[in-house]
Amino acid sequence: MAGLFNLDWGQIFTPTTPLLETFLRGSITYLALFALLRLVLKRETGTLGITNLLVVVLLADAVQNGMAGEYHSITDGILLVSVILFWSYALDWLGYRFPRLQYLVHPPPLLLVKDGQMLRHNMRKELITKEELLELLREQGIDDVNAVKTAYMEGTGRISVVTYESEKLPRARNERPAV
Repeated sequence: MAGLFNLDWGQIFTPTTPLLETFLRGSITYLALFALLRLVLKRETGTLGITNLLVVVLLADAVQNGMAGEYHSITDGILLVSVILFWSYALDWLGYRFPRLQYLVHPPPLLLVKDGQMLRHNMRKELITKEELLELLREQGIDDVNAVKTAYMEGTGRISVVTYESEKLPRARNERPAV
């Protein structure tokens, strides 16, 4: 019973790694992964934004190390989690505050279909084949590319589609088409 409450509080809360080193390691890792994911995996992230994906993955790892004693102190783990959250917020804030940086944080939509025609050059940029695009359209209930006015790959990797038919629909519940 005595061994159950015999804890080394100094080992639990005293950082074992210099705080600046933890900050730098967390910062470099986050920013390097952000750059790689932004450049390479745009269409693979699905509905999660890249910053959200990074936060989830890195937080899981940082918390696991802190809980398992890999750092030997909770303080190291908490600092690393704080660094990851700092960079996630900082990049979103910078993108919001400075429009030129917005492109890096939240890429603009990429036009894939215009007036029923697939834009092969843009599809090539994201390595989307004709078959993949047609599959994505079918998932949205569209079986003919000629019915598509525009289709975009959004910054999140999702495909948004505007059909010619949707243009004719009323915009709001109370809005009626002109007679």
